[in-house]
Amino acid sequence: MAKWFINMKKADFNGIARKYGVSTVIARIMRNREVRTDEEINLYLNGTPEDLYDGRLMKDMECAVSILKEKIAEEKKIRIIGDYDIDGVNSTYILQKGLELAGADVDTDIPHRIKDGYGLNRALVDRAYQDGVDTILTCDNGIAAIEEIAYGKEKGMTVIVTDHHEVKFKEENGVRIYQIPAADAVIDPHQKDCNYPYKELCGAGVAYKLVRVLLEELEMDPAKAEYLIENVAIATIGDVVNLTGENRIFVRTGLEMLKKTKNEGLKALFECTGIDVENLNTYHIGFVIGPCINACGRLDTAKRALELLNAPGRREAVMMAEDLKALNESRKEMTEKGVERAVEMIETSALKEDCVLVVYLPDCHESIAGIIAGRLKERYYRPTFVLTKTENGAKGSGRSIEAYDMFAEMNRCAELFTRFGGHKLAAGLSLPEEKIGLFRKKINELAQLTEEDMQERVSIDLCLPFEYIDENLIAELKRLEPFGMGNEKPKFAERNLSVIDPRIFGKNRNVLKCRLRNERGMQMDGIYFGDVEDCLKVMEQRKVMPLTFYPKINEYMGKRSIQLEIVNYQ
Repeated sequence: MAKWFINMKKADFNGIARKYGVSTVIARIMRNREVRTDEEINLYLNGTPEDLYDGRLMKDMECAVSILKEKIAEEKKIRIIGDYDIDGVNSTYILQKGLELAGADVDTDIPHRIKDGYGLNRALVDRAYQDGVDTILTCDNGIAAIEEIAYGKEKGMTVIVTDHHEVKFKEENGVRIYQIPAADAVIDPHQKDCNYPYKELCGAGVAYKLVRVLLEELEMDPAKAEYLIENVAIATIGDVVNLTGENRIFVRTGLEMLKKTKNEGLKALFECTGIDVENLNTYHIGFVIGPCINACGRLDTAKRALELLNAPGRREAVMMAEDLKALNESRKEMTEKGVERAVEMIETSALKEDCVLVVYLPDCHESIAGIIAGRLKERYYRPTFVLTKTENGAKGSGRSIEAYDMFAEMNRCAELFTRFGGHKLAAGLSLPEEKIGLFRKKINELAQLTEEDMQERVSIDLCLPFEYIDENLIAELKRLEPFGMGNEKPKFAERNLSVIDPRIFGKNRNVLKCRLRNERGMQMDGIYFGDVEDCLKVMEQRKVMPLTFYPKINEYMGKRSIQLEIVNYQ
């Protein structure tokens, strides 16, 4: 059972409210998000692209731009090599459009998830070499490709890395020795000697910084590339990085741009998935658009998603968007079957006793291992690896909980893997099939997780009596958007709520509606979208219970009313 707790961080809430023209509720929520100083509060509430840091602060940025300027002047062939997920596709598109603006002879390549695997590999290097490519420019990958980059350099090629993943390290006598590839320039804010102030950018954010600096150094107007912020926003949401600092600015700005996008592919994808573009938010990108883009890389080739972004006209865009949507529907079916099989394995074996789950699904399509791992992590609230069978052994993905640094722990048993990479909350790996049992044993022996670590925590911003909830507060809460990782949607609570007439509605019976009455007799409408059958059973048994919720406006047939979206129940 999840442990509920109320954030009790202290500050001069009345003073903050007066100074910034907000309510004390907003002041408390900002403090709970560790937004504390005047500079942080102002950036959080009012940040614009003008507040973004200069990309030159990144280690090797000026070196990379200098090389690219020279290659462009010499008309050398440059190839961008991205990755097959939403961040990789958008990073590739950003660099492609940026270099085209700069006058470069540029093309792109994206690895095939099954044939090539993650990131740069020898086959991609060979392909570039055979095509007469002079310079490889990576995005959303490369920081871990030490051998592959050395191979490219042996062939006389120039290699520039742009990435945002953690740097691999070896631990000797308790000291971490970081391994940086021997590329001509390596741009990654996670390098220990990189002085860039904000470390949480996704690959697309790093790529956009490079484009800006390149155009400025070529004495071109960088504003010509500003439309690419919409692609940074898509990648930032889809790659589930923290929506703090610069990422918050990118996403807030990008969502507004997307409402008026000129990109035919994105317009067609919005249309075929039925998104209300005027009210576009992080949910639509993360759970509707993102999965369609990712489905290409999972079940076919991510090059199709890149083709959609490059669609020359509406007709081509509509056909491609429909294909992406159909691929995602197939992916959903495969995922449900995979989750069912994994749960059955865990529940009927000793796996259930492990604090780090290692689940081997040999018949599962390797492309959905990460999604299944995420679903299992949510269900059991434990770090989870899902492995599948491939021609070259086992391959899979991991998803972690807050208390467990997955990438650091994998570094401690790196000798078991043929390849691995990632960050604190997610990772990818390959290893010989015969070492799966050893991996499960060792990763559990190394884990120092306590029972408390594996108990999900529900963080409540504050107890909010119904009497405080009105349209003004709901409008004010919009100033805290966009919501996502690192800037979660606020959770409010009331303790003893009477649940009146709970019922399940909807064509697919996936919505629960009820009336909620607090101890002082005030009533409001409630709505719940999770496991509605379980929620209904609990409500009918308990009658009076604590709930967490988020208030919103419901508009129906011209009428506006306040509705509480129920988030957690006990």
